[in-house]
Amino acid sequence: MSNDKGTRRTCEHGHSYYKKSDCPTCPICESERKPKEGFLALLSAPARRALENEGITTLAELSKYTLKEILKLHGIGPSAIPKLRQALEEEGLSFAR
Repeated sequence: MSNDKGTRRTCEHGHSYYKKSDCPTCPICESERKPKEGFLALLSAPARRALENEGITTLAELSKYTLKEILKLHGIGPSAIPKLRQALEEEGLSFAR
């Protein structure tokens, strides 16, 4: 059933939610798996998924990529970059050159 909130869906874990886009991600599952700490906790779900899909789960792994490479990942937007840069700097790291 479709309405102004979108189409009602149920994920494989039984959560019911409405979504307007074709994105298959369940927002309830996403909120449950969001890290409580670390640099990934600072990011939006799309940015976090983009890094995780690339295999980037630590700042050491992130520091192996250039800023240009990170910006090419689907889900990384301009608001994520200052957060990533600050997290790297706090650990004495930076994006690769």
